[in-house]
Amino acid sequence: MNSSKHRVRQLALDSTARNTRRIKMDQASLDLALLYLKEKVVGRTSFNDCRHIALATLHGADVLVSWNFKHIVNVQRILGYNAINARLGHRTLDFRSPREIIGQ
Repeated sequence: MNSSKHRVRQLALDSTARNTRRIKMDQASLDLALLYLKEKVVGRTSFNDCRHIALATLHGADVLVSWNFKHIVNVQRILGYNAINARLGHRTLDFRSPREIIGQ
């Protein structure tokens, strides 16, 4: 594993121990995830990504960090997720890559 990926993984492990809160999928999160799909922010194969984004949105996350540049950390997708969130009165999310978080 290269140095950058190792540092990101270690940061996540260290942070997880201090800042983890378990949340379960509920009907509101499921409905929001399905709306992302219905409005074609991403395709049906990205349902799990939509679930993560819906949970982060509805549970007050400030930033969603992901290596997934195709379906999550992607300007067009971010605009789509956040347009729906704003229209429904939810906070918009900040999406970042792990490299941005650790300063690489």
